[in-house]
Amino acid sequence: MLFLKNNHFRTAVLALIIANIIWGAAPPIFKWALTDIGPFTLAFLRFLIASFLIVPFAYKHLTIKRDDIAEVFLLGFLGGMLNISFFFLGLKFAPSINASIIGSAGPIFLILFSFLLLREKPKSKLILGSLIGLCGVLIIMMKPLFSQEPNMDLVGNGFFFLAMLAGLGHTILGRQLLKKYEAFGITFWTFFVATLCFLPLFIYENMNKISVALSPQSITGILFGAILCSAVAYFLFFWALKYMPASETGIFVYLDPIVTVLIALPLLGEKPDTFYYIGSLFVFFGIYIAEGRIHYHPLHLLRKRN
Repeated sequence: MLFLKNNHFRTAVLALIIANIIWGAAPPIFKWALTDIGPFTLAFLRFLIASFLIVPFAYKHLTIKRDDIAEVFLLGFLGGMLNISFFFLGLKFAPSINASIIGSAGPIFLILFSFLLLREKPKSKLILGSLIGLCGVLIIMMKPLFSQEPNMDLVGNGFFFLAMLAGLGHTILGRQLLKKYEAFGITFWTFFVATLCFLPLFIYENMNKISVALSPQSITGILFGAILCSAVAYFLFFWALKYMPASETGIFVYLDPIVTVLIALPLLGEKPDTFYYIGSLFVFFGIYIAEGRIHYHPLHLLRKRN
């Protein structure tokens, strides 16, 4: 039994590494695709295709108790509708590299919310780490205020921040539902609810068009979103949450900004500036202090339970 438990843990680590590499690649790829397609059209087609892709694996796990229907709908609304809407809108205005570093601050705000809303009493290192990380987020978000030329980066960063908050709610609620249901079923319902929510926005965005013309660029974005970002990464994420302690999952967000920069530089020509580097250091140092894991990185967990 212990061997099986350790084996599941190691597989969960690999699953989260793969999922976060995919999600780290998403901001520059989606920003590139959004130059040729509307955000709601991309979101609707992404989740529609992903819903069909996952049905063969999920059809045995689609039953939801009546008492949980509202929570399942909220899960899809937070993780699909709100998170992706704000994320895509942010990409229209701000550099894609900002999305991952702002999103990686999720664990910081989880600690702050537990302190402010749930009246929990975290240790002093959690409070200190959260405040340091928050400073890093603010440095990156507020950088446009120090720019000599007016731009919309501040608006885009604000959307990224809202996307991060919606993603936090999605993760917290998802962990609760996974105690009752299989990952395939939860993943399907997340996509299905998101598809329904995006349908009216898709119609509105294209109501004056005779047809929806898709370029190779937009098709790449749709397929990347449907197959990798949705069907593969969401399932790996939900599956790993069943075997990974909640306290262990936060370190995987460190991968996202690294992957994002590596792809954004050749694809979009986006380069991190001084504000980005300073803000990133604050964010990661804050998470390290809060979690007490200066020596940790995702691959470290593969050796943890041998």
